[in-house]
Amino acid sequence: MSSTTTPRFSPRELAARVESGQISIIDVREPMEYVGGHIPGSQNIPLSRLGSTSLPEGPLVLVCQSGKRSEKGLAALLREGHPHPLADLEGGMGAWQQAGLPMKRRQGAHLPLMRQVQIAAGSLVLLGVILSQTLAPGWIWLAGFVGAGLTFAGVSGFCGMARLLAVMPWNRVQA
Repeated sequence: MSSTTTPRFSPRELAARVESGQISIIDVREPMEYVGGHIPGSQNIPLSRLGSTSLPEGPLVLVCQSGKRSEKGLAALLREGHPHPLADLEGGMGAWQQAGLPMKRRQGAHLPLMRQVQIAAGSLVLLGVILSQTLAPGWIWLAGFVGAGLTFAGVSGFCGMARLLAVMPWNRVQA
């Protein structure tokens, strides 16, 4: 889907529309990501449930972390013949944060999933290097394995470590 098919709002444009009450925001991230920080007044409907959940009437803007999931959601809603205008937040929540716009965060929310991935991956690489220098040289393969996984995640968009961390008990959040 290209941005010529559906409008894309900059964070400031979207903030102005939200303030005037002209639009509803649907955050298609997973509940754990949503509670970690979201646009005030947005509704959390994960991408996997977007087609099976009733949506608010009127114009909608879909939001995710970077724009990939919201773009998939827009494509699915357009295929289904969604009757109301649809749009996307350009740059996702990352752009919203960079613009310094308000975010709401649930009290006691855990670290964002990507920070958990960074901590886990960095710790495993460090552990592999330390063990390879102190116990046996073969431990360096732990660092290599993690590096290969991160490279694969960057190229494919699938991060096994993120999927694994998302199902951990401390990351289970109800929508």
